[in-house]
Amino acid sequence: MKKVEICGISTSQLPRLTAQESEEMMLQIKAGDQEVRKRFVQCNLRLVLSVLQRFEMRGENSDDLFQVGCIGMIKAIDNFDLSHGVKFSTYAVPMIIGEIRRYLRDNNSIRVSRSLKDIAYKALKAKEELSNLKDGEPKIADIAKYIGVSEEDVVVALEAIQLPVSFYEPVYQDSGDKIYMIDQLKDEKNTDKKWVEYIDLAEAVKKLSSKERSIIDMRFYQGKTQSEVAKDIGISQAQVSRLEKNALMRIKNQI
Repeated sequence: MKKVEICGISTSQLPRLTAQESEEMMLQIKAGDQEVRKRFVQCNLRLVLSVLQRFEMRGENSDDLFQVGCIGMIKAIDNFDLSHGVKFSTYAVPMIIGEIRRYLRDNNSIRVSRSLKDIAYKALKAKEELSNLKDGEPKIADIAKYIGVSEEDVVVALEAIQLPVSFYEPVYQDSGDKIYMIDQLKDEKNTDKKWVEYIDLAEAVKKLSSKERSIIDMRFYQGKTQSEVAKDIGISQAQVSRLEKNALMRIKNQI
């Protein structure tokens, strides 16, 4: 990683911890040593910076996100349980991501009602608690029953707090160039094939007689019935039907 400075902190000056040092310091923190806790936070700021890369295309102030991420890391330190036998980073990264996402949701330009947010946060908490109890992913019905609301309310609330995704958000990066969201999108309307078909149709219509063009225009672009077309141009409906059929056949053959 490149050395960067954020919130007045230079990553080149941040200390590194071994797994053993991290475990020993965590034991001291659990025993109430505030100085060690402060130093442990300092040693793990790189962890917050690594998470920030996931949100670099959001257009948010990186210093603000860094501080929010630090709050998530501090919560992870306070709630970390050594008995689970996992690395601190494994536990902390989801906590940091969750804190940043919560901040982005609350400060989103798309406003969501407080009642929906409350249901969504209860649902997320219930999902975590049920996952721990059942050792698996709970269903929407289980979550709804757990928090005492309908399944529809849970679905709507969870969808309401989803963050909008930038077209230029990276979805994959290997050793080469990044692949962005916009690279995965396909325009079904304005493809080359559609444009060619439109040009062919326009050329075919040009070769019709003026009366046939008028009938095609009124029938398929203005949405009029054969009776209305007959009345407008002063011929019978049977004649309109015959001219329309012949015109369509000529267009089809031309294309």
